[in-house]
Amino acid sequence: MITLVKDLNEANGITHNGTMHDDEVFATAFLSLYFGDFKVARVSEVPKDISTNAIVYDIGKGKFDHHQNDARIRDNGIKYSSFGLLFEEYGIKYLKKLKIKNVKEVYNYFVKDFIEAIDAIDNGIFPEIKSLHKVKIVGDLIKLFNPSYGSDDTEDEQFIKAVEFAKIMFIEELKNVVGKVEASKKVKTILKKTKGSILILDEYLPYQETLLSSPYGEKIKFAIYPSNRGGYGIKTIPISTTDKTSRVYFPKEWGGLTSDDLEKVTGIKGSLFCHANRFLMTARDLDTAIKLAEIAIELNEQQ
Repeated sequence: MITLVKDLNEANGITHNGTMHDDEVFATAFLSLYFGDFKVARVSEVPKDISTNAIVYDIGKGKFDHHQNDARIRDNGIKYSSFGLLFEEYGIKYLKKLKIKNVKEVYNYFVKDFIEAIDAIDNGIFPEIKSLHKVKIVGDLIKLFNPSYGSDDTEDEQFIKAVEFAKIMFIEELKNVVGKVEASKKVKTILKKTKGSILILDEYLPYQETLLSSPYGEKIKFAIYPSNRGGYGIKTIPISTTDKTSRVYFPKEWGGLTSDDLEKVTGIKGSLFCHANRFLMTARDLDTAIKLAEIAIELNEQQ
């Protein structure tokens, strides 16, 4: 847990006060998870004559700040924020402390999947989102914790709430990454053994990223897996990680149909559902799922 303190000599960590942002909030959440009980002082500036063993971050222009002219930048052009700098320093140790398998793979995936985005946004690089409405990103969610106009909330109270929220997100993201890394190894093995253009999984695994990055995945048109609603799901495969157009679609006349209506048009008992956009179907059993995928491959319909 974190405790906010006023005396810098009591603090384990020192960061800036005022408006909170996702980098120092997630940095504090991570430090709290890594060290356990963690005392934080929020200040407007760090005294020049300070003598402390506290970790100073996102302020003070030291090792864990990113506001100085010579702040560190990754090879891919993304500048570090305090969160990225601290995870680079303590991340591997934290994962080992948790006894996580595949530490290096999990570390690298977590940085790419989560930390680099927060670092980029905090340094003024925002994703282009084409939408008719405002889409909130992680930084927007953290900003919600800043005291609202007219409220009686204090900055420190809201900071603690934001950090607790960030800890939940951090933990869930890490669990997700650990699962994906483990699943990826299984998917690679199955892909190598797959002869045709249908990937068949005997359990649901996050497969798409691995498939699209593997030369063994270039031939795959559909993935079939047990559905958490019962039966089997059949899903099209996109052209690439950047082009989400499906390599093959289900036939136009199947789109939007269910149960009896779908069975009539497919001619196959056990056809349950076809999404209106023709990228997803469900079937009662594996044999039915394979038959539906084979028909779609033979017809080779495009968008």
